[in-house]
Amino acid sequence: MKRRDFIRKTAPAGIVFPALINGFTFKAYAESPLVSALTQAPTETDHVLVIVQLNGGNDGLNMVIPFDQYDNLANARSNIIIPKNKILKLNGTSFTGLHPSMTGLQKLFNDEKLQIIQSVGYPQPNFSHFRATDIWMTASDSNQTLNSGWAGRYLNEEYSNFPIGYPNSVMPDPLAIQIGSFVSPAMQGPAVNMGMAISDPVNFYNLINGIQGTAPNTRGGKELTYIRQIAQQTQQYGNVIKAAAAKVTKQSSYPTGNSLADQLKIVARLIAGGLKTRIYMVSIGGFDTHSLQVNANATETGNHANLLQRVSEGIKAFMDDLKFLNSEKRVIGMTFSEFGRRIKSNSSGGTDHGAAAPLFVFGHYAQNDVLGASPVIPITTGTSDNIPMQYDFRSVYASILKQWFCVPDTTLENVMLKNFQSLQVIKKTAPCISSNPEIINANAGKNIISNYPNPFQTSTTISYETFGGHALIQVFNTEGKLIKTLVDMEMNAGTHKVTFENEGYLPGVYYARLQNNNIQQIRTMLLVR
Repeated sequence: MKRRDFIRKTAPAGIVFPALINGFTFKAYAESPLVSALTQAPTETDHVLVIVQLNGGNDGLNMVIPFDQYDNLANARSNIIIPKNKILKLNGTSFTGLHPSMTGLQKLFNDEKLQIIQSVGYPQPNFSHFRATDIWMTASDSNQTLNSGWAGRYLNEEYSNFPIGYPNSVMPDPLAIQIGSFVSPAMQGPAVNMGMAISDPVNFYNLINGIQGTAPNTRGGKELTYIRQIAQQTQQYGNVIKAAAAKVTKQSSYPTGNSLADQLKIVARLIAGGLKTRIYMVSIGGFDTHSLQVNANATETGNHANLLQRVSEGIKAFMDDLKFLNSEKRVIGMTFSEFGRRIKSNSSGGTDHGAAAPLFVFGHYAQNDVLGASPVIPITTGTSDNIPMQYDFRSVYASILKQWFCVPDTTLENVMLKNFQSLQVIKKTAPCISSNPEIINANAGKNIISNYPNPFQTSTTISYETFGGHALIQVFNTEGKLIKTLVDMEMNAGTHKVTFENEGYLPGVYYARLQNNNIQQIRTMLLVR
């Protein structure tokens, strides 16, 4: 999406509430087909999705730390590595742990309310903040420009006439709400935007308490005050937001000095107040840690540790509040960042733009496991080396839409534009479950993809096992770029083979990735001279 189109199309359909709640601006996604579909889908549901954006490119290797790759990781980033004895352990897994500042999320995992998905990315990663964010929001290929968001396309499939006739008695509330100064392109429909923005929390509390913000003492101050009053009076969604907020008079405690926690506190209040809004988006910045990522004399502390602590404490307080408000079973949340960081640290005590990184899915019905293996860390690493992608981020979107919002397969492919791998992100006890975790569990630790010879020079034969359905074999280099797609088709269950030819590739490590429905596995291959 071009920058000028981004600005034009992401302007909220209605009036932006400047600082409606605690100084955060609200954007009401009222004119996007995606939000409309989520709020009025044929299957009746009161489910909510909360998206937490970590702006700047989060260092996933400093957040979810692999015990089983620790020595190689310590060799690659000796100036920022977290001491092994300080990494937080997780119940049921011995191969990975969390940054020591994330005790809140450790507690959620051990309470079976958190899933960690390893190495999430996409083929041909882009390392520009703006473009990479655009790819995540629109769910496009890296070489493809889309003018609609993944959520907006879904709503358009279900409600092609939206926004005509909205709000109405069936859906009187905003379809989606983002706390921030502009509406995310994820909520952009093919023709109109479907969201509402709340610019900061202070204005939210001003709205619900009937307080008019003070205009500047300038020549146009009185006129500005009048415009603000008229805007509040004529805003279609202002009254319903106030009504929902008024139903909640007490919440559990949140950490102070934490902007993410402030935003999530508002979200919890609106959810518990009965707002029918289906999607909320919040964000926290500062993750572009090129330098001074850690304190040199105590690497478990520093800038990145402070950011991770705010994320962990904010989400934990949000989950505790939802439970206090008897709303936790309605909510699933997910975190994401536009990209991860490189394996090797730099000389400035930081990390540079990278490719795949882990993300969290949290909630009462979140599948409680670590999905995927620890990222492979070579014995020696170069400055451009990235961890290989295990899961496409669009698989996460598709799985949440299908398992949490009950989107049928035919609609799902139109929304996501392709048929993406189904991942088990929601527990079987929740409605709308279609994946089969037993297959994953039965094959845990089993090598279902191999190659021979390895190392190889001219070619190698890749052997792989499928369980029927769609199969995909891709080869990536150490920078995370897709080199070759060898298989992309429906296949019968059984063992198959395909040849990977050296077409003038540079010697080094390559990764063969097998995806078969909800199963994936990566094989490390070595090309030599």
